[in-house]
Order: sequence, then C-alpha cells, then structure tokens
Amino acid sequence: MSKPRSVQNKRISKAGIRTTGPRRASLTPRRTPMSMPDQDFNAAQVVSARQRQANRMRVWLPRFAVAFASAVITAAFGSELYSAMAGAQITPLQVVFLVLSTVAFGWVAFGTMSAVLGFLVLLAGERPDTIPVPSAETPLKTRTALLFPVYHEDAGPICGVIEAIAKDLAARGDARHFDVFVLSDTRGDDAGKAERTHYTYLHKEVSNVMPVYYRRRPENTGRKAGNIKDWVENYGAAYDHFVILDADSIMSGETLVRLAHATEETETAGLIQTVPRLIGARTVLQRLQQYAANIYGPSVAAGLAFWHRDEGNYWGHNAIIRTKAFASAAGLPPLPGLAPFGGHIQSHDFVEAVLLQRAGWGVHMVPTMGGSYEGLPPNLVDVVRRDRRWAQGNLQHLSILPSSGLTAMGRVHLLMGAFSYIVSGIWALSLVVGVMLALQGQQMIPSYFTDEHTLFPIWPVIDSGAALRLFCATMFVVLLPKILGLVLEIRRTVRAKEYVGIARAVAGVGTEAVFSILLAPILMVTQTVAIVQVLIGRDSGWSPQSREDGRLTFDEAVGFHWRHTVLGLIAALLCLEASPQLVLWMSPVLIGLILSAPLGWYMARQGGLFHCAVLSIPEQRFPPQILNHAHSFGKRWTLRFDLMAATEAKVTVVEAQELYKAA
Repeated sequence: MSKPRSVQNKRISKAGIRTTGPRRASLTPRRTPMSMPDQDFNAAQVVSARQRQANRMRVWLPRFAVAFASAVITAAFGSELYSAMAGAQITPLQVVFLVLSTVAFGWVAFGTMSAVLGFLVLLAGERPDTIPVPSAETPLKTRTALLFPVYHEDAGPICGVIEAIAKDLAARGDARHFDVFVLSDTRGDDAGKAERTHYTYLHKEVSNVMPVYYRRRPENTGRKAGNIKDWVENYGAAYDHFVILDADSIMSGETLVRLAHATEETETAGLIQTVPRLIGARTVLQRLQQYAANIYGPSVAAGLAFWHRDEGNYWGHNAIIRTKAFASAAGLPPLPGLAPFGGHIQSHDFVEAVLLQRAGWGVHMVPTMGGSYEGLPPNLVDVVRRDRRWAQGNLQHLSILPSSGLTAMGRVHLLMGAFSYIVSGIWALSLVVGVMLALQGQQMIPSYFTDEHTLFPIWPVIDSGAALRLFCATMFVVLLPKILGLVLEIRRTVRAKEYVGIARAVAGVGTEAVFSILLAPILMVTQTVAIVQVLIGRDSGWSPQSREDGRLTFDEAVGFHWRHTVLGLIAALLCLEASPQLVLWMSPVLIGLILSAPLGWYMARQGGLFHCAVLSIPEQRFPPQILNHAHSFGKRWTLRFDLMAATEAKVTVVEAQELYKAA
C-alpha cells in the first residue's frame, strides 16, 4: 500500500530533491508599450540616403554579373536543347519541353552563379559581410531582449540554452544589457500550467544572473508573427533591439554583444542576419544536411550577401532587429480572403525584411560571424511537413507582389521564395513531357498539332549527341557549388595542416552528393504536391515541430513513402516501354522514388561510425563551450522536470532517488 503523499514528499525532500512547486509569481516585467501599426503594402517608399547609396555601381555590378552570367548560360542551354530537338519540324510538345526545361535550368544556373560569386569573394580573401561588426570588448550602451517564441516545445532544452547564454553573457560582464523573454503560444490549460511551472523554476534560478520572463498568450492570433508583435506592443519600448531565437537556436555571448555593437554603430541598420551553423545532428539525414551546410554554405551565403548588400533577407531567427524600426515599419496586415492565400501572413520573415527595406532601413547579412547555431529536422517526414508550411507561406507572397509600394529587391526576394517551390512543379512537368516525347519517338503517341496540314503524324527527332552534351553540362552546373565548397574545404585543411581532412572532405562530399541526388526526386514530388494543395485551397495549419530523435520504423517509412514508390515504378515501366536508354537517363529520378521507403527509413536511423567520421564538422570534433554548456544544462533541466513529473505520479522514494542521482 502506498504511503500518504505528504510522507512521500517528506522523504524525497530528505534525499535532496525539491518537490514543492514554486509560489506563483509575476513572471513579466512592467509594461512598456510601443505602437506597431499594420502597414499598407501600397504605401510610398521612403527614399533615403542609404537607398541612394545602394544605386551606386559597386552595388549593382555584382547583381548584374550574377544575372548576366545566369542568362548567358541559360540561353546557351536553351539553344543547345532546341538544336537537339529540331529535326524537319519541331512539335508543340517539344516546344513545351523546351520552355519547361530551360526555365528549370535557369533557376539552377542562377543559384550556381551566386555561389560562384561567393567562392571568388572568399578565395580572394574578401569579407562578404555587408556591415562592419565591431569587437565585443567595448562597453554596450543599449539594451537587448532575447525572445524565445515557443509552441508546445520541450522546456528542458530551452531552459538549458537560456541558462548557457545567460552565464556566457555574465562571464563577459554584459548580462545587465540583456533580458530573456519566453513567449508562449502553447494551447491547453494543462500544457500551459506545466509549462509555466517549468519556466517559473528557470526564472527563479537564472534571474540572479540575467532576468528571465515568461508570458503565455490567451489567443495565438497571427501565430509567430503575432506573438512577436504582442511583445513589441507590451514591452518593446524598454529595449533598443531584440533577437529572436527558435527553440533549437543557440547564440554565444560574444556574438550577441558584437551584434548589439554593430546595431549601435550603424544607425541605418534595421536588421542584421547571422548565418546559423547547423548542429546537433544524430540521424543520417541530419548529418547529411549539417555537412552540406558546413561545406557548401559559406560560398552560397557569401554570394547572397555580396549581391544583396544592405537589401538582404530575413530568416525569422538568429538575427538582431532594431525595435523602433521593426515597430514602425514591419507590422503585418492580414491579407484579404481565406487561407492559404489570405489571412495572416505565414512566412512573415521575408515580408518583414521587405517592409524594413521599403522604410529605408538596412537589412544586412554577416556570413563570417560565428557563434550562431540552430538544429534541424530528424527525418524526411518532418522535413516534408515543415516544407509544406514553407511552401504555403512563400506562395502566399505572390498576392503581395503586385503591391505598388515595394522595392525592386523586395520583389526579387518574394519572387525567389515562391519560385523555389514552383520550380519543383516545373521540373516534374518537364519530366512528364520528356517521357511523352520518348513515347512519341517510339511512334506510340503521334502529334498532329502543327500549324501545317498533314496526312501523317509528326514524330519528334532527338540528336543523341547533343542530348549527352546537355546532360553533362547540366550535371556540371548542378554539382559546381559542391565542387567549389570542396575546394574551399581542402584549402582550409591545408592551411590548418589537417591533411587527413582532405580525404575526409572528398569522401564526405561524394557521400552527400549521392544522397542529395537520390533525395531530389522525393522532394520534387512532395513540393509539387504542396503546390497543388495550396492552389486548390488546402491550409497547412500550424502544428508543433518535432525535435525528437527522429527514429522511424520501416512500416512508418513505407506508410509515408508508398506513393513515391508507386510513382517511381509507373515511371520506370513507361520509360522501359519507350526505350531502355531512357531508363538509364532517368535512373537518378527512378531510383530515388522507387527506393524512397528504405531510403527514408535508413536516413532516420542514428548515424554509424562511417557517417560520424566522414560527415563530421568542426563543431562536432571541437565543440564550442556554449554548445557544451547548452547540452549539459538542457539535459539537467530535462531530468529535473522528469523528476517533478514522476513525483506528481507518486513514484517510490527509491525511484525518485535514482532519478535524482541521474540528474
């Protein structure tokens, strides 16, 4: 028979375990409201000295170079493809294939040319940062709020990150310039009560180092953007800047101080975006993504920064924002109509950056700054779910594009975000049309749709030699950013005299390239489906992001990927019917789709010795102190909260003591 609850609590307390919950306390500071009006997308632009400076040749030259190089390469591709297809007469279906393929190739070429620009900048030893970032040694004069928007997130790891950041800032003597706010949109009284209890403990134990506040909204109007707006309107006037960190974000004290200094010293800076390093990989998929970002990310980010200049983009977290700029310029109005195209703006970050630009504020990027980190989804299922929300949010931006008050670069950012998903549908459609052309070539599908009257069908003619040249050229353009990343990594290892890193880099890039080729058709299909769903009016909703270990059973993988497998088998049969040679040409797409289930299951598994060795990054081999502290503190908080839950469930004294020892 179990002992009375009071006796259990008494004995557990003797074991050194705090069992009584903290007294209910005020977890928010005094209100310091700041107005944040909704903006009109058709309002006139603010032409400032910053924008006039942006028109100088040094800014437009890299933009012109990337656009011109991409156009030339794309035109050459289109011309060669036309020559390969044009026989006695080009068919309407060939025209469709020509247009679709050229558009899809042009998108790849643009991304590659941007990466080439970044590679040249880094190779020349230039700093692609668009704003000077001072050292962290001089005293700060301003106050910055660190905002953690949460929505049904595990409190333990977040508490660990907050404690690690607070102690890192305190060790530097800068904690007094920062406050932490946990901004909750969690739904449900039970979940909200438990969450408040957890952050009350954090508030009591960390506030002697740095103030930690907690606020939970009664209604989550506007989702994350509405959560931040609510903070600005209630507490924003007390802070010169704020930094938004996602539940899996970490930033070092030095990085936060340097960002605050940069914003202090550049009065026109409205936002400074860091390029977070992906960390914390456990599954094979995470290790592949983490490795790709580490190797290819520097040249890609440097290229973007070099031609964006101070009209850059915002990714929603790990960036410092000037509070008065954000409040006065970035209030998001609801769009007319219903979701998915109407209602609250889902991918708010892109639009907020565009509005800041329009108001004359600089939106900067600092690719060379370290100390900024974020996690990543553990498996393909979670990647696809997140991608579905992003697809809807980016396509929603198309309704904003016709607005008369946007800057040219603002329109470019919105269009690029939407097109990054539309291009998957274009690629998928081009493959369908390509298979139809192959069937026509075998005289299975005639084409009578020409401008001239004829008694006989028009059969398409393909120059196989030209087709081979096109394939090789396309693969070179696709793989060039990976090659450039490999060159930079080899140069880094040679300079550091880590010669074993050369073999690791070659093996790592080769491994990542193979998996990325296999993953590409799966993501093409899922993004195409997402586009169709948005077009027919299906809303993605707002579900909590999974941050578990990501394991999938094989049955779960089959249940998610069986449609991809069926589609791959059907495509393989059609290609085989048309020509065995076509099967060879389409093999990367076919293999990826047919093997999607075992591939998804395998990549959700924990990485083995091979992946840990070949796909390792410096942050794993030599973890920065802030990452070690965040991990150890987070583990301790998680065990503590588990112990609290076990106590509530009336576990035995021995079980509670074991939990305490583990903590």
